[in-house]
Amino acid sequence: MLAAMPQPPSAASRDAPVIRERGDACPGALRLHAADDGFLARVRVPGGLLTVQQASALALAADRFGDGHLELTSRGNVQLRGLADGCGAGLAELLDGAGLLPAPSHERVRNIVATPLSGLDGPDRPDASAWAVDFDRLLCAAPWAAALSGRFLFAFDDGRGDVAALAPDVTVLGRSRGRALVRLGRAGDAVELAGQDAPRAALLAARYFLDAAAEAGTQAWRVAELPAEHALEEVEFIRRLDAAGIAAATVRAVDWPYAAPPRPSRAGGHDRATLCVLPPLGRIDSAQWRVLVEVADEGSGRLRVTPWRSVVLPSAGARAAARIEAVGLVLTPDSPWETVTACTGRPGCAKSLADVRADARAVADRARGPLPVHWSGCERRCGHPRGTAWVDLVATDSGYRLAAPGRPVREDVRPSELAAALADARTDPDVVKK
Repeated sequence: MLAAMPQPPSAASRDAPVIRERGDACPGALRLHAADDGFLARVRVPGGLLTVQQASALALAADRFGDGHLELTSRGNVQLRGLADGCGAGLAELLDGAGLLPAPSHERVRNIVATPLSGLDGPDRPDASAWAVDFDRLLCAAPWAAALSGRFLFAFDDGRGDVAALAPDVTVLGRSRGRALVRLGRAGDAVELAGQDAPRAALLAARYFLDAAAEAGTQAWRVAELPAEHALEEVEFIRRLDAAGIAAATVRAVDWPYAAPPRPSRAGGHDRATLCVLPPLGRIDSAQWRVLVEVADEGSGRLRVTPWRSVVLPSAGARAAARIEAVGLVLTPDSPWETVTACTGRPGCAKSLADVRADARAVADRARGPLPVHWSGCERRCGHPRGTAWVDLVATDSGYRLAAPGRPVREDVRPSELAAALADARTDPDVVKK
């Protein structure tokens, strides 16, 4: 009998509610996290939207206070690593001056993702980015919202189903004729309302969650952690919407769409086009980042960081692609880096048993395959893929444990065996053809 692929702790089903006995220690731009390579700051970028001025400030912060690199996260945020002790005040002043800290009390709860290509590839869908901007303003203006955990996630999807697949706590999905659906957690049903009311409705959903969590007394951080007797219900949500003057109705058993993430791509011909740039393993140095800022400055004046650790550049010029590829960033969809992710690993994480990024780089060209792969330095599997089948590599004291859907788990795969074992696991015909 085949061993099952182990579920990451964050994805495991729960028969009992999670009871939190401590506060949320999720890092932010003001609450720095002590790591083995220095302090870490996580700068929230709602909707992934950055102006060139804000992006330039992030590069300056990486050089002035950190290790000269920026890391893109699975929620479209940006991390700075290797920060020196005592840099907090200077970092905060720099970020605040760039408009990246509009509400210091709320900075860790601004976890907002939006469809990265919304408004860029056709007029038939609502602009999810505009929803995200409106919602961020409402969120920052609500004092009670600061009580949300730094892990609570809002998603604004223009209807294609890309960010809706990221297991958000509150999902807004665009519909035709100016309508939208709002889903609470992973419920099968949803609430339909006018698209113009979607940002306000998402805020009311967050308030409903906080009320339910307080009543449950479990200090739940996310909707899925609420005990069954305190689960969020569409009837109560509609009652709250009605009290706020928002007309809504329940839609049963919604057939949720799914769209794959935007792939690395480059402009062709002489016209301006949208580029999707992939930094290998989501890590980019400040010089590479500044090339993206220059391209954005010559185009739309904005960058969009995606939850898949890439950057979308609207209205890039015809010569932009060559400039970007010249500094080692990926713009082709057949790159071995397109489906490879990794946690921080050594030397940045004390819990890691391996330098997973170095190991991933060593075998990337020789271990290609259709299935995504995630390298983890320990059992926590930070940053693992969601909503898809994937190959799971976890460092052990004597090598790596390799697990893939439909395959026996292999224990203690040695470095010399990694390339062949991983290539085989990623191309299993019985899994790929499903």
